Amino acid sequence: MTNPTPSPLSASRLDPAEALHATQVVLFALATLAELRESDTESHILRVQHYVRVLVKQLQALPAHADTLTPVYVEMLVTSVPLYDMGTVGIPDRILLKPGRLTADEMTIMRTHTTLGHDALARAEKTLGKVSPLLTIAKEITLSHQEKWDGSGYPKGLWGAQIPLSARIVALADVYDALISNKVYKDGVPHARAVEIITEGRTTHFDPDVVDAFLAVHTEFAAIAQRF
Repeated sequence: MTNPTPSPLSASRLDPAEALHATQVVLFALATLAELRESDTESHILRVQHYVRVLVKQLQALPAHADTLTPVYVEMLVTSVPLYDMGTVGIPDRILLKPGRLTADEMTIMRTHTTLGHDALARAEKTLGKVSPLLTIAKEITLSHQEKWDGSGYPKGLWGAQIPLSARIVALADVYDALISNKVYKDGVPHARAVEIITEGRTTHFDPDVVDAFLAVHTEFAAIAQRF
């Protein structure tokens, strides 16, 4: 009689790498459920994760960002990416999936997805009795990925370096994917046009450093979009 395969839970100590992987799987699964409502689910999440990793690699070469973009920071950022739009689960379908232009009142509701996502994480921390430094980046990107370099974004109207670097990076990756993707309310644009639009947003919508990094690697973005 053969011995049964031991359960991974029978070990005396939990493998930190396995625990991290399990956490990543849960985050990805939850994010996929949120994305089911309006996009091609995991493909969108995977694309944005890969865009972010490519941008970060390019930005690491800049002295201004090298100290921040440590290997640990980068992994935390990439792992957190699936959560950045989690607040959309609180937006009614009549608004999130509306095929036409949103009214002013509908846009006000739509914009709450940033605070909904951030506040859900903050409430969970409070309920469980401990603030986790590992969730700092997740809270930054959920709250601030719609802020703009010139201060015209939301929810707080932050500008320039007031916007966390993590959110500045995710903002560009998010917009690129939104531009090239078909939605119920619009058709996607070609890669070349997306590059033009993002270039036009340098110093207004986007951090100039992040745009410059994007322009250096934009062909990799196109390859990622093709792959996923």
